[in-house]
Amino acid sequence: QVQLVESGGGLVQAGGSLRLSCEVSGRTFSTLPMGWFRQAPGKEREFVAAMSWSGGSTFYADSVKGRFTISRENAKNTQYLQMNSLKPEDTAVYYCAGQVRGKYEYWGQGTQVTVSP
Repeated sequence: QVQLVESGGGLVQAGGSLRLSCEVSGRTFSTLPMGWFRQAPGKEREFVAAMSWSGGSTFYADSVKGRFTISRENAKNTQYLQMNSLKPEDTAVYYCAGQVRGKYEYWGQGTQVTVSP
């Protein structure tokens, strides 16, 4: 059974930073393209960032480009999302996801990020 467990969320003031982690178990992490999504109250889930299995390619939503950095540590079966210069509009539940054959099949339970003005 594949499990994704996020951690690192919390409450931070605008302009602050947080680092989210997502630990994967139950399958080979090093061959799994990964991503981060978020869902704010009353809104649909949206794409935040993604990384190829090798880490050689990264992709970001325009709203987070230049502020967020996705990374992975295959030896620890973990991916990260470093979030800097946080804004109140970044407030959401953040989910990590694993991609299989071009589709995000594996999802974590989410971690809450709240940015106060």
